[in-house]
Formats: sequence, structure tokens, C-alpha cells
Amino acid sequence: MEILPTSLGTRPRLAVEVRAEGVVAARAEDATALLTAVTRGELADGALAPGLKAGNVLDRAAVVAAVRKALDGVVGPARGRDVTVVIPDAAVRVLLLEFDELPSKAVEALPVVRFRLKKLLPFDVDEAVVSYQVMASAKGSVQVVAVAVPKGVLDEYEGLVTAAGYLPGAVLPSTLAALAGLDEAEAAALVVNAGPNGVTTAIVKGGILLLHRSVDMAGETVVEAAGVSLVDRESSAQEWARQEAVGYDRFEAEAAMQTQVLEKAEMREMAATAAAREVTQAVSVAAAYFEDTLQVSPEVALSAGTLGAETLGTILQESGLEGLRVREMVDAGMLEAGAVTARVPRGWLAGVRGALKN
Repeated sequence: MEILPTSLGTRPRLAVEVRAEGVVAARAEDATALLTAVTRGELADGALAPGLKAGNVLDRAAVVAAVRKALDGVVGPARGRDVTVVIPDAAVRVLLLEFDELPSKAVEALPVVRFRLKKLLPFDVDEAVVSYQVMASAKGSVQVVAVAVPKGVLDEYEGLVTAAGYLPGAVLPSTLAALAGLDEAEAAALVVNAGPNGVTTAIVKGGILLLHRSVDMAGETVVEAAGVSLVDRESSAQEWARQEAVGYDRFEAEAAMQTQVLEKAEMREMAATAAAREVTQAVSVAAAYFEDTLQVSPEVALSAGTLGAETLGTILQESGLEGLRVREMVDAGMLEAGAVTARVPRGWLAGVRGALKN
């Protein structure tokens, strides 16, 4: 299974991205990746929890239904069922490696790459699907980007597409898929793929990946650290009813219920604040790396995630990170008129468009 962008000839004309925030699918007719149809499938909170251990899909029926809805909306008449699947960055590991030399034949090079990954991965490389791509090669130096995903995790995502009635023809990590949509002739680009649960920053120049850094910022981590047990109003009311039956004062119960509602709101605000700090820190680190590596400060950050360029720009501005404009990675000219509705923001489309571009 392909888990790195390759030539368009090996990839289908349909793509679907599965994220904790929802599912989006798109169709393009040729290698320019002008999106001719786009749809989105909704997911409830908690239906999908991307990670490096099997068990990413917590509500399989709901996620399969969202994948089917999204793909059915773009497949078109008399189309094939092969699909490129874009999966969350949190479910894979992307590493930049350098070798003194590397065999030219993939069948000989892959074991060398696997051996290097043994001590770098938080899971057993022998139980993982590994792919690699040579970024640059010179005498005495071969630069490689390697991608590894636990087989059990990959099977989960492929299984979603199969259960929806389609065939996974390729699998790409979210940010690498988005980067495939860039023109290799363009100047160096800083890309930010941010959502509510994580942020990945990447730097690419002339098709060469210089940086790929992912940060997990799942909201539940903040809540658990605060030591607060959050329960819904109905379960709280039932508990207080039992306490009232043994003499618990009703007014005290109501006050306690209001206190927990306020605590829950405060925890959400704290989680949002913590997430904003993580995003700002990630972008700051990437911008500093950009300047150190390329000897010039980045002027623009391309937004490729569901957070959206406007929200990302506001977060950076309010956090005091100045001098960096933010714009969507997918612009209006990359979509055919009428291909997408306002319910599918452009920030959601970077991964599927890159998966469809040559």
C-alpha cells in the first residue's frame, strides 16, 4: 500500500480525508486537480480518536456512514470505486533521514530504511507498513522522507473505505498529501495543518521537504491534568435526585449542578487557550527553523487544516506573532464553480486536493 505521494498514474481520481473533525471527499478529472465535486460527512465528537495504537475508530458505524455519504456525493456517474485515503498525521510517523548511500532498488533500500527506523519509532517497525521517498541525492549523502504506520491502524482506515463500498487505492498522511498540491517551482513554503486535536508544521522548497513536525494537543489531556470529572446534566440530575432522597438539600444540589456547568465551560476555555498556545508555539518554532535554514524570514503561512486561515491568523495575531500573513492553501481557482458549498470550508480541502494532483 502506497503511503507516500507518487505519480498520478498510480492514484485514483477520488480522494477522501478522514479526520476526528469529520470526513471530506473530492473528485478531480485530470492531473491539474481542479476539484469538480466536494462533499463532507459529519462526525460526532469522540467517533474517531487518531493515534498510533489500534482503536482509532470508536464508532465504526458512524464513521463508515460519514465516509459513504462523502464519497457517494462526489463519485459521479459511471465512475470507478478506487479511492486515495488521507489519514490523520497523528496515526503515522514521518521522519527525515540521511544516509551516506542507499541502494537504488526499492526492494534493497527498504530494509535499510526499516533498520534505521527501529530505534526511532514508538512502535515495532516489524509490525508497521513503511514507505520512503528520496528527497535529494549527492555524493556521500542521500536524504529520505520515511513514513511508517502500524499495520493495525492502517487496516482500520482502509476498512472504513471498504465497508463504505469503495476500494482504497493509496493511503497518504494528511500533511504530506497537502504538500503534494504545491507547485515544485514555487518558493519555499511554510504550511500549517491545524485542527482542534493537533497541529503539524512543514517546510518545503522545490519539492524538497525540510521540516515536518507534529504536535498532539488533544483536549482531554488538558482536562485530565486539571483533575476535573466532567459529567452531563442528565447524569448529574440523577445523582442529585438520589442524594435528595437521603436528605440532600435541593438548593445545595442546584448550586452544585450550576458549579459543575461553570467548571465544564471553564475547562473548555482552558483547553482552547492551551490549544492556541500549542499552535502558536508550533508555528514559532517552524518560522525560526525556516529563517535559520533558508536565511530569510517567512512572510506567509499556508493554512491546510480544519482550523482555517482566518482563525489561525487571529490566534497568531493575538499571541503576538507578527509579520506572518496567513492564507488558505486551497484558493478559489482550484475549485470548479459550484463544486463546493459553504458547508465545506476551503481549509478542509488541502489534503484531498493534494492527493488528486500530479
